[in-house]
Amino acid sequence: MAERTVFVVSDRTAVTAEALGNSLLTQFEDVTFKQITVPFVDTKEKARDVAAKINFISKREASRPIVIASLVQDEVREELLKCDGLVLDFFDAFLGPLEVELDRKCSHTLGRAHGMSDPKRYNMRIEATNFAMSSDDGQGVQHYHQADLILMGVSRSGKTPTCLYLALQYGVFAANYPLAEEDLESGRLPQVLDGFRAKIYGLTISPERLRQIRLERRSVGRYATAQQVNFELRAAENLFRRFSIPSIDTTHSSIEEIASTILNDTGIERRVHS
Repeated sequence: MAERTVFVVSDRTAVTAEALGNSLLTQFEDVTFKQITVPFVDTKEKARDVAAKINFISKREASRPIVIASLVQDEVREELLKCDGLVLDFFDAFLGPLEVELDRKCSHTLGRAHGMSDPKRYNMRIEATNFAMSSDDGQGVQHYHQADLILMGVSRSGKTPTCLYLALQYGVFAANYPLAEEDLESGRLPQVLDGFRAKIYGLTISPERLRQIRLERRSVGRYATAQQVNFELRAAENLFRRFSIPSIDTTHSSIEEIASTILNDTGIERRVHS
């Protein structure tokens, strides 16, 4: 299998560049990529240092590195473009056509996508994250009236990371409720969820994957046995069908895919955009 080094270079945190770059690189399944992330490259001097590292790798590996960049400042980008790598810069690719279309120059302001440039959006993310943490695993049920969404499912089906992702990325107030054995045996919605059925969304997962996750967490007792896992999943899925609760199988989906599917299915408003 072919191997290539990839530099992800950004003048801010590199979160956006990593996400966009990974979306491109995953299309090449027969290539193994070694990723080196370099954030906060916001001066010409820093860009020259990165270019030197790229040139060193290029000579050592006899193949030029791929450089995925998001650099707002033209003079910083120009220094990076001098390196011996294939430079793919998102700002360079898209800002030019946008300037032509909008008939005006962009501001070239650092930090527009992240950080404190928009305090309202930042504060909304913080509030949503605090809500997700205080409402995790069946806690804070007295605050469910504030929730945009209540994720429901058996233990280890992906509820907590999905709630946190929705909060951090989109400012969605998401709580999660774990289905206990007594809930599953009764075949009824838990009483604390009375009045909130429209907010409930179910998560399920394959028995094999759930058992693998549970064995890694707690290998003793009934928690990770095949019999217990199969019972819980069958009962949860029956509950979803009985009460017409929409659901998603998380087995082969990333957190990003799960969150996007839920937002699309429910029509919940994204209070902020990543």
